[in-house]
Amino acid sequence: MITREQIPQVVGHPVHDAEGKKVGDAKHMYLDDNTGSPEWVTVKTGFFGSNETFVPTRSARLVQDHLEVPYTREKIKDAPNVDVDSGGHLSVEEEQHLYRYYGIERGGGTGESAGTSGKAAAAGGAAGAAAGTKRSARDTGADTSGGMDRKSAAAAGAGAGTGTSGMPGRTGAPERGTAAAAEGEAMTRSEEELHVKVERHASGKARLRKFVEVEEVEQTVPVRHEEVKVEREPLSAADREALRSGAEIGEAERYVTLHEESPVVETEVVAKERVRMRVEEHVEQKKVHGRVRKEKIETDMESPSDPLPGDTR
Repeated sequence: MITREQIPQVVGHPVHDAEGKKVGDAKHMYLDDNTGSPEWVTVKTGFFGSNETFVPTRSARLVQDHLEVPYTREKIKDAPNVDVDSGGHLSVEEEQHLYRYYGIERGGGTGESAGTSGKAAAAGGAAGAAAGTKRSARDTGADTSGGMDRKSAAAAGAGAGTGTSGMPGRTGAPERGTAAAAEGEAMTRSEEELHVKVERHASGKARLRKFVEVEEVEQTVPVRHEEVKVEREPLSAADREALRSGAEIGEAERYVTLHEESPVVETEVVAKERVRMRVEEHVEQKKVHGRVRKEKIETDMESPSDPLPGDTR
């Protein structure tokens, strides 16, 4: 159960359903005209908070920074539509309709509000006009702080007569009469507006994968080798004279070691570059098509069906 002191902690804060999921934000709080206790809270739902539905607060509770109600999101969104701008009050029929939808039993057949209304009417009649309805605690600091003047609500009901309701400090009947007269000469035209929102979702995955492939590489390298070349030179007279003594004819051998280079192939792992993936965001203009309905107003001029006296047409 929510108290009047807790209204500032409810209005403008999130509302969660029985499963802990957010349904929307609390917009208005409606009070019981008899007890002054919060009875209903309106929740903004739908795209951009365009819808406003009523939820009873008798089983609701404050949890940290949000309000929890024992109903599912679908139950709240499918609640009967009630015009919250029709004077700041719920009529008896509207309230009974909401009670039946949420499965709330009210004593006396027509509900506790109606029973209280009957008692007030029997006691004096002035306060009976406000009984059986709920007034909104919105748009006034006095409502949310718990200090609203109860006499002003009763005076408003007395001005309108038994069975009507009004905002605190106003008289109901003159305003309703003026509004009805104006409605007879004027008509409100409405039309739908297209609102487009953007949702972000995954469109695919990009993978950076490294694998090994083998390719043939051909490279030309210089290699050296040694060869024997025979050189002959004549001896000088001195050399011949020196070799004359002890010279003999016979066989002899001499060896020379030859060298050559051969290519040796080996591989070495060398880091060449760093490859990474970077996500870039591009903006493109996309046309969105939708259908909206709009009302049109035209005037039909009626002409007399019977001819006037003396008319020979």
